[in-house]
Amino acid sequence: MVFCDFRKSFKLFRLWVFLRPFSVMLIVVVMVGVLLMVQTKMKDFIHNNGVSVQFNGRERVELKGFDAMKLQNRSSEGEILSTSYSPYHDWELFSADYEEMMKTLKIFVYPDAFMSNKSSTFSSIYLPHTNPFDPKLGNYFSEHMFKIALLGSQFVTQTPEEAHFYFMPFSINVMRNHPRVYSASAIEDFVAGYTDRVRSEFKFWNASGGADHFYVYCHSIGRDAASKQQELHHNAIQVTCSSSYFQRLYIAHKDIGLPQVWPRQHEEALSPPDARYKLVFFAGRVQNSLARRDLLELWKNDSSFDVFSGSSSFPYKEGFQRSRYCLHVKGYEVNTARVSDAILHGCVPVLISNYYDLPLANVLDWSKFSIIVNERDVPHLKKILLSVPKRAYLNMYKNLGVVRRHFAWYSSPKKYDSFHMTVYQLWLRRGLHRVAW
Repeated sequence: MVFCDFRKSFKLFRLWVFLRPFSVMLIVVVMVGVLLMVQTKMKDFIHNNGVSVQFNGRERVELKGFDAMKLQNRSSEGEILSTSYSPYHDWELFSADYEEMMKTLKIFVYPDAFMSNKSSTFSSIYLPHTNPFDPKLGNYFSEHMFKIALLGSQFVTQTPEEAHFYFMPFSINVMRNHPRVYSASAIEDFVAGYTDRVRSEFKFWNASGGADHFYVYCHSIGRDAASKQQELHHNAIQVTCSSSYFQRLYIAHKDIGLPQVWPRQHEEALSPPDARYKLVFFAGRVQNSLARRDLLELWKNDSSFDVFSGSSSFPYKEGFQRSRYCLHVKGYEVNTARVSDAILHGCVPVLISNYYDLPLANVLDWSKFSIIVNERDVPHLKKILLSVPKRAYLNMYKNLGVVRRHFAWYSSPKKYDSFHMTVYQLWLRRGLHRVAW
């Protein structure tokens, strides 16, 4: 009897030994099945609730039913602080540093900017513009407004030894229209001669090799203005609308992108999203731009696109007001006022311009209020834009309402406007070691 029980037990043991590997495999299969089921449920939840979406090969966070206004943290001045939807990289860090700049920054302006307009045939090159809001200034408005704003600001010091920076007040735009200095070669000679004069008459240039000096321009010919003065090119800071790191005379970590803005006196109310019945707007010359030619050829007959070679068939401003997306497509230059036009009218900018060193990029997270598309992806433009979820678009639209003040110039500068934001870019480049006075 005992022997029979033993034989039965032995047979069960042998069966267990035989089946054990299969039981382990069965457990593994069951666990994998459970994990796959959980993953499938999570994907269904994500899809149904909008927790994440795919756009242009990169995952973006998107919360269904998100109300940005309820989640915004605000300072005592009503500014938006850091949230995952904020258009700033870090609002608290930026705002604290900005306030320090407002109290501390000092800029010495070379005295040519204060001369009498009759003291020299070249005085207009240095003096502030008498009518900066003249519509004829067009793309060069920012160049003149910066000088006017700086000369009337608290940053200017009459004690050059305490200055963080030194402003060279020549205007490339005025030179371009001056009867004695208008050709590219003459402008290069003039700028080189002025720099040599600053070096010989003042001691401040040689203390840093010009690295704490800066000049401002928006005219495209200014990109070669420093080509005949090597220290000016290599060391001094260009503050320029032509902020392309593809250009040979622009150095991205040294030079500064200046917001290019057309003259406008008043800030207009934004058209709401539901009033924007067109998908895309663009109007501009197609010369010197393969990307623009491709754009017109591919999309001119699409009813959801308002794209024009030259002027539009309706008022230019209307195109920005009735469209969800407004295109910035590189022309002869990488820069254009279309970006600020789009921002100021609440039309989400679509940047189709390679090598563009975006203005204020160390403060603003451009991905939160614009879309960047490679020039080669123009054929996929509609697919890219239609793939943007509604909630993501609404977040970008709201952020345009936040950042638009950074792309505006005023007769009397306001906090966080284009002038102060550009000066803040200088502030970030302070702290140079000077070898001697």
